[in-house]
Amino acid sequence: MASTEFDPSLGLQSNDHRDLLDVIDQLRSEGISHYVDLPQIIVCGDQSSGKSSVLEAVSGLPFPRKDNLCTRFATEVILRRNPTEYANVSIIPGPDRTDEEKIKLTTFAKAEVELALLERLINEAKTVMGVGADTRSFSRDILHVEIGGPSQPHLTLVDLPGLFQAANRQQTDHDAEAVTSLVKSYMAKSRSIVLAVVSAKNDFANQIITKYARELDPQGARTLGIITKPDTLFQGSDSESSFIDLAQNKDVAFRLGWHVVRNRDYDAQSSSSEERDQVERQFFQTGVWAHLPRNSVGISALKDRLSRLLQDQILNELPKLLEDVERGLRDCEKCLDQLGTPRTTLAEQRLYLHGVSERFTHLAKAAVEGNYTEIFFGDPHTEPGIIKRFRAVTQNSLISFAETMRNAGHERSIVDSTKIESSQHHSRAISREAFIDEVLPLMRHTRGRELPGTYSPHLIGVLFFEQAQQWGGLTRNYISSLWERTNHVIGLVLNHVADPQTAKQLLRRIIHPALEAIKVELDDTVSGILAPHQTGHPITYNHYFTENLQKLRQKRQRELLSKRLDQFFGTDSTKGLTLCEEKTFDVRALVISLIESTMPDMDRFACSEAIDGMMAYYKVAMKTLVDDIAVLAVEKCLLKKIPKLLTSRIVISLGDVQVSAIAAESDNTRAERARADKEHKALTKARAILRRLDQSRPGEVSVPENVADSFPFRTGSDADVVSNFSSERSASLGTTKSIEESPETTRQDANQIQAELTTDSPILSDEDGLVNDSFEAPRAALDGYNWGSTKSGSKRSKGQRTSLYQS
Repeated sequence: MASTEFDPSLGLQSNDHRDLLDVIDQLRSEGISHYVDLPQIIVCGDQSSGKSSVLEAVSGLPFPRKDNLCTRFATEVILRRNPTEYANVSIIPGPDRTDEEKIKLTTFAKAEVELALLERLINEAKTVMGVGADTRSFSRDILHVEIGGPSQPHLTLVDLPGLFQAANRQQTDHDAEAVTSLVKSYMAKSRSIVLAVVSAKNDFANQIITKYARELDPQGARTLGIITKPDTLFQGSDSESSFIDLAQNKDVAFRLGWHVVRNRDYDAQSSSSEERDQVERQFFQTGVWAHLPRNSVGISALKDRLSRLLQDQILNELPKLLEDVERGLRDCEKCLDQLGTPRTTLAEQRLYLHGVSERFTHLAKAAVEGNYTEIFFGDPHTEPGIIKRFRAVTQNSLISFAETMRNAGHERSIVDSTKIESSQHHSRAISREAFIDEVLPLMRHTRGRELPGTYSPHLIGVLFFEQAQQWGGLTRNYISSLWERTNHVIGLVLNHVADPQTAKQLLRRIIHPALEAIKVELDDTVSGILAPHQTGHPITYNHYFTENLQKLRQKRQRELLSKRLDQFFGTDSTKGLTLCEEKTFDVRALVISLIESTMPDMDRFACSEAIDGMMAYYKVAMKTLVDDIAVLAVEKCLLKKIPKLLTSRIVISLGDVQVSAIAAESDNTRAERARADKEHKALTKARAILRRLDQSRPGEVSVPENVADSFPFRTGSDADVVSNFSSERSASLGTTKSIEESPETTRQDANQIQAELTTDSPILSDEDGLVNDSFEAPRAALDGYNWGSTKSGSKRSKGQRTSLYQS
């Protein structure tokens, strides 16, 4: 690609550069900036910091301003190099405007007018926006000014209202808050390059723009500081020295550095742009300012610097910008899918409801059966995704319910030892002997015809009902919790398949009445399951009852035998294996000790047996209860009925009045569809534009052929990548030389070229403004890319420039 000859004062002027900026401006004019952030350069600073003067110097045109009236709206200035001069002025309405106001503002559009009329047109636009010397308001409208001419750079800037803190007759504290909010909203956008303008007439520490820049761009990666009015400083003063340090990036450090420009004097307001630039050049050739790099002072170098910055930002952000557009399209499509097609007729409304019912039934069934393949279920690692997986939610809740019943279902915790462990020190823990003491009076008061040493069959029932009295509360709490989750997931499914208005009507007219009937049946079933465990008498034919009873008795028998053996042998079985001293034992005495286990108190013996029976039955009944709740209540009465809440049969049976009441579009729905449709069209157009731009990738690096032929960037596999890239560019451009065409080059050649990049050489000189700290594109950006060439055999003098574009 041949590089375009250009005057340093014009900035980067390649056709690719213009096309690149035009694409972003086209996206902005299409309203894409309402949906995704676009790369842009914003000019911000305190009031009277010289922002407007910088804008005038860059464009070469005077913008209307008064000394006592600061900018009250954002101004988007588009500068384009063009053979003929022209100006376009229009207004982009702010988000707070009414539809009627938007129509009035958008109809104000002046195209292809003479530059001499620009000041008058801008004043007319101010009047239309309702801002001026006689008003106190700041506007969120954007004044769109496009200026073309043979001396203009390819550049787009957004000039923002100046920040201020003290109110006066023309601006209130509310205005200050509004301006601060507006400026910070622009600065916070990650794709905005911030020009932080500070005036040398005031200590920069007192100018709040530097504070905001460090807050909203902590790394300083996208902020370029601009120092204005350096001629107001006294030579040799401490203030001048501090601003020199600032210009050298020694105080407030930004990755993009600082730049210094000299504004017009008040007496020179009527001077031409050429006269203004000449005075500025002379100023920076004297005093301490002459020691600053030429590429960081003056308006000419600033144009060049800004052009490169904006292009690099666009190229770097292009992939992410395309991702944001794709994401926005997916959101729009989801929204439009929920809203469905327009529903003005009864047939359209009924058809829409039919589709909603089918999607609801499908998703509800998938949620209940545990088939989580639909996009609705989302990420299982996130809380929203977990909640939607209703089968998993139910299973986990039942497991938790069963554990709660095991740990907290019993009224009393009965332990065999008289010493209660510290972990059991709560009001419900009791030793077995103490519990027998409590049961004795109850057994005596419920005697029947049973023989001494036995107990009434009713005693087990009385003990069990007391022990299981927590079951009712625990079970109903669980059902209540599951019911809340059920309602929540149904609402999520319904809002996923229908627009909010329709979902609300479906819930009120169909879903909630059906759920109320389900809840009545569920509560009745739970009450029926609990009833046998609260009244009547224990009944079970489960062999685990006998097994549990035997285990309880065997456990107590083992403990008794261990205790007597320890007494006989003088050992402690709780410590494990014990070595007995060698001596003679009376085996007959040992046998008698082991078999003499009679309890002289027949009532205590009967109580102990009854307690064993109650505890054995409790375990069986608790497992039965948990299983019955899971199968008969949760599964049968709840889960199986969720997918049947909104079937096609239900929709068909609805009358015309009901269909219209449910599915007719509200004003909000129509407005939401219009908004989503407008955004979708804009983003679709943006995607097409960005894809074409991504495929073309304008702004390739261009240098003379002799440099490209002798610049080996990589070796090995990296060189292959570069070679392939070079070959592709050669095929498309026809002028680029591939690296492999120069096998004789060496790493020494590369080092020589790298050294030339940092010296005042014919390749890149300091006057070019592309070296030292003003060379914002990282050195690594040059590494690994093919370099295009100028026209074959062309020579370039020192005053000419080579444009460096990262692909």
